[in-house]
Amino acid sequence: MTRVLVIEDDPAVRRGVGLGLRHQGHETLLVATGEDGLAELVASAPDIVLLDLMLPGMSGLETCRRIRAFSQVPIVILSARDDDVDVVVGLEAGADDYVIKPASTEVIEARMRAVLRRTTQAATGNARSTYGDLLIDRVALRVLKRGEEVALAPTELKLLLFLSAAPEQTFSRQQLLEQVWEHAFHGDYRLVDACVMRLRAKIEDDSRNPRYIQTVRGFGYRFGPL
Repeated sequence: MTRVLVIEDDPAVRRGVGLGLRHQGHETLLVATGEDGLAELVASAPDIVLLDLMLPGMSGLETCRRIRAFSQVPIVILSARDDDVDVVVGLEAGADDYVIKPASTEVIEARMRAVLRRTTQAATGNARSTYGDLLIDRVALRVLKRGEEVALAPTELKLLLFLSAAPEQTFSRQQLLEQVWEHAFHGDYRLVDACVMRLRAKIEDDSRNPRYIQTVRGFGYRFGPL
């Protein structure tokens, strides 16, 4: 049973999402504010967080940032607008995916399953690989930079595992959406770009001149050359 923390201020949406997920066999924790969400996260240790951006008091964006300050729990943003700039900022703040409201329970659960798989799946390749000062352990799902562990969110880790399994091979944003986010449709490339930006900030010495995650202009990304 997956324990899902739903942080949503709209009572109807909160009840609807909670009821739908419970019918699918999940345990749900329902709160209306970011402050209550942070407290519930500490008290109950959920497996995943569904986070509305438009919250009273502490915004969903600030809640996301505060969660990421101490936890790598998967976060899926709930947003009423697919062109909302806050969605991009939320992804940059550490969210793993987003769902546009209104959405069916089936869509929400599918996105949850995809995000949760990223916490356990490893790409193919050697169990431990060293690239410069970066060590990637595909069995323990750990990344070390100069011997210090790098705290990566599930999507950041899976993106790094996938790219580093095929050094110098270029992948389009659409290919990365399909392989990392498991979005089979023509998706939103903001997910990829925001995740790359966060990953670079954690593993690169200079994220503006990246050594590991290289941009192939007009197409996508590759790992290396090193």
